[in-house]
Amino acid sequence: MSGIITRRNFLRGTAVAGSGLVLAGCNQFDFLGSKENQVRQVMEQANVLTYNVQRALVGDQALAREYSASEIRQGQRPNGSTDPTTAEYRFLRAQDFASYKLKITGMVEQPLEFTLDELRNMPARSQITRHDCVEGWSCIAKWTGTQLGPILDMARVKSGARFAVYHCFDNIQRTLTGDILYYESSDLVDAYHPQTILSYGLNDQVLPVANGAPIRLRIERALGYKQPKYLHTIELVDDLSSFGKGKGGYWPDVGYDWYGGI
Repeated sequence: MSGIITRRNFLRGTAVAGSGLVLAGCNQFDFLGSKENQVRQVMEQANVLTYNVQRALVGDQALAREYSASEIRQGQRPNGSTDPTTAEYRFLRAQDFASYKLKITGMVEQPLEFTLDELRNMPARSQITRHDCVEGWSCIAKWTGTQLGPILDMARVKSGARFAVYHCFDNIQRTLTGDILYYESSDLVDAYHPQTILSYGLNDQVLPVANGAPIRLRIERALGYKQPKYLHTIELVDDLSSFGKGKGGYWPDVGYDWYGGI
């Protein structure tokens, strides 16, 4: 057990110390000297400050507030994609996700796959937390799932890995050249956080499609867009520049803060 803790602490230290906002490899903003890019430079500096200050003040293991069941006063509000139309997702949904598999790939010693039943049969964690949306609304709900950290331990994350990239089924945007699929990422501090779970249950029921079935990641110390739905693959990497526009997620690619901490 002590070996696992030491390894996790090493990975977390690598994720923070080697990051430079943790996005040094992301080419987050391309500065060309224009007024627009000067504004973006200020935004990037603010993001760096937000990340570093929150990590320093909150700490790696501090928990998001958890609530009592009496404080759940409404269903979890669906938002963003609520019914993916990709062929693969439609096929899985039609068979009630019987052939679904979550993949752990990238910089790991042992790539792994888990069926939905295998995930449900692992030790479970339930937490009643508040979902805060960047649009300004919030909602308290109970989420149930398996912790991501122990699954990453099973895959044996390589020492050079710094980020987890979360690949999803939902076609968040359609363009003339094809669908853009949702993706997000986090550093390994958040990936290993005890409240980071692969959620398959919501308010003591099976997670609905509108809320991200079969699996939705919960990173409870972050804003809602950092909680990717319809998750199918977790890829461990040392650099984010090859994904999307290189900024670490669908919404960060269009200007949102990558860290998204609250």
